[in-house]
Amino acid sequence: MNTFLTLGQFIVENQKDFPYAKGELSRLLADIGIAAKIVHKKVNKAGLVAIFGDAGSINIQGEGQKKLDVFADEQFIQALTSGGECCVVASEEHEEAIYIPAKNASQAKYIVCIDPLDGSSNIDVNVSVGTIFSIYRRQVQEGVARLADILQTGDQQVAAGYIIYGSSTMLVYTTGNGVNGFTLDPSIGEFCLSHPKMQIPTTGTIYSINEGNYSKFPEAVKKYIKYCQEVDEATNRPYAARYIGSMVADVHRNLIQGGIFLYPSTLSYPQGKLRLLYECNPLAWIMEQAGGRATDGKQRILSLKPSSLHARTPIFLGSKDMVAQFEKIAQQLEDGE
Repeated sequence: MNTFLTLGQFIVENQKDFPYAKGELSRLLADIGIAAKIVHKKVNKAGLVAIFGDAGSINIQGEGQKKLDVFADEQFIQALTSGGECCVVASEEHEEAIYIPAKNASQAKYIVCIDPLDGSSNIDVNVSVGTIFSIYRRQVQEGVARLADILQTGDQQVAAGYIIYGSSTMLVYTTGNGVNGFTLDPSIGEFCLSHPKMQIPTTGTIYSINEGNYSKFPEAVKKYIKYCQEVDEATNRPYAARYIGSMVADVHRNLIQGGIFLYPSTLSYPQGKLRLLYECNPLAWIMEQAGGRATDGKQRILSLKPSSLHARTPIFLGSKDMVAQFEKIAQQLEDGE
């Protein structure tokens, strides 16, 4: 009989990595795990409990909200605002940050940036969706938290992770000491350590990009796609194109199998479409902690300073050698080679 560490046990055992935290970060991660279980149950019942379809509202991104978008947002915000460890929540679904009243968070030290339901356009067709989260330590420990406390670079994260609701539900996270994955065991209602010390292969044979936007891509991206499609036995090309349309699902697959995920700027989104704080930063840190690489094409994602709550960026992340090859092609074009 296999004996697994539960998420709660693992968090407690590794609490020593945060001598300044005094248990708050551990409780915050546990709160996120509890909310994930609630969302998991609703996702699994989506076809039975009238949670499919549009909510009839538009979020700050200009995107139509699904009913499950709204439900997931409510569950995570409720968990984060009632636990007492978090002073601010920045959610994809809200224009402004949610500052938690002092009565609930008088001593709170942490800020959470979250995409409650990534890939929500896939909900109605039963394709994997996910949650992405990023945790920062507030810079000024007294008084009301400020916007500046939220607008930190990704290399200042103290924890980051994602939950994927797929054939099984998994929670994958890092606190800067490697990446560990936990699979939800429905029979006991616990996340159990199933993927310890995750490492992405240095190269792979999968590239993930929405090629339907090919005509709108920068020249370097077009050239890299052609590179992926060329026949070269020495580098196992051509690569396989795999694109799910849920960033969490695409990144999760590539993390396990090796590959590259590309979401460049386009003519429609010249600054990129994905949000830096609650999509790109957490997944970039996970990728780096697993031995991969993440860049906007020129700079390391984790060094980018967010200009606003919903700042966007291009992103290229995955196996180290594959991202380096893309950067090489982009640099050659810039140099006129």
